Amino acid sequence: MRIAVVGTGYVGLVLGACLAENGNNVACVDIDEAKIAMLRAGRMPIYEPGLEEMVRRNHAAEDRLAFTTDLAAAVRASEIVFIAVGTPQGEDGSADLQHVLAVARDIGRAMTKYTVVVDKSTVPVGTAARVRETIAKETSCEFSVVSNPEFMKQGAAVEDFMKPDRVVIGIEPGDERAAALMKELYAPFTRTGAPILTMDTASAEMSKYAANSILATRISFMNEIANVCEAVGADVDEVRKAIGSDRRIGTSFLFPGVGYGGSCFPKDVRALVKSAADRGYDFQILRAVEAVNCAQKERLVDKMQAHFGRLEGRTLALWGLAFKPRTDDMREAPAIAIINRLLRLGALVRAYDPEATSTARRLFGDRIALCDKSYDALAGADALAIITEWNEFREPDFQRMRRLLKAPVVFDGRNIYSPAHMRALGFTYYSIGR
Repeated sequence: MRIAVVGTGYVGLVLGACLAENGNNVACVDIDEAKIAMLRAGRMPIYEPGLEEMVRRNHAAEDRLAFTTDLAAAVRASEIVFIAVGTPQGEDGSADLQHVLAVARDIGRAMTKYTVVVDKSTVPVGTAARVRETIAKETSCEFSVVSNPEFMKQGAAVEDFMKPDRVVIGIEPGDERAAALMKELYAPFTRTGAPILTMDTASAEMSKYAANSILATRISFMNEIANVCEAVGADVDEVRKAIGSDRRIGTSFLFPGVGYGGSCFPKDVRALVKSAADRGYDFQILRAVEAVNCAQKERLVDKMQAHFGRLEGRTLALWGLAFKPRTDDMREAPAIAIINRLLRLGALVRAYDPEATSTARRLFGDRIALCDKSYDALAGADALAIITEWNEFREPDFQRMRRLLKAPVVFDGRNIYSPAHMRALGFTYYSIGR
């Protein structure tokens, strides 16, 4: 199939590369000329495992994957056009649809034949109808509007797209033509039995918010359980194993820590709260989920203050800055809240992350020291704090850590070490819920 993907951010670039990998001819469109030039040269604007190789391979293979700023030409050449632009959070917590609707308008103006227009951006319920209205004002051509939310995890996005748990397709009642095209497009990705679920557009739009919100709820719930475990003397690891063994609950998203971040969970939770409020419903659970998450980001600093008393003049080493491993994304990362509070308290911060150093430099400038190697951050520091659970932090040289740190103190915000093992090695060790 001939496909256009408008937007070369995280979702659009992964989407375009994966569709091209299965033999489709894909044109990725963006208004940012510098980004398009970068992609044509084989350089990635984001870090995502496996993506760079896939982009380069398909861009070189008979132009299966092209990059352009010419939206009109890409639309005219395509059967299916995906809208994959950003929906940033507005000041009131709602999703800002100005970019989605602007692209819809431009698609309508460029259209010359029947086209399936697909909302891939995360959008509130009712967006498909607004996209349809916007396009209809610009064209007399026949077209369909489909909602096709993405469920990719950063750090595993390519694998998630190529081997999805499910594909959700929202269509207007009776629009079998669009449904058939979308099923044909996704058939190669679902050969192992993953379902293609067709439903109305409102339900498809809601499914994305509901999925992210329930996962965020599990994280905040376990963080609350961990905090109670500390208060009563229980071990959250043992509690997690006990409840995760229940088939009704399962083991996913039960690991406590310093809170969730990223481009999806915080924004989508707030957007669903706002969308419900606009219709007169107070989503109390999700408001609590967000409040718990904000407080959890402060908890590791509370432990530092309890240990040291005053943090002014102390040097704290941080391992991990990205909101999760296998990405350079720091949007709403717990590290940001932790660093900002440490700086307010007069501490000096020396940090290392395998991929997010450039991102952190844009955020903090020279207010923190950014190290090229993990052990460089430890030299002369008063303590180490683990913020992101990158694999390379799981089996470090503990004796080298002890030699480099001013005192053997570790604040583990991700519970990656054994408390008993750390005590046996001579560390003063703090973790979450243990």
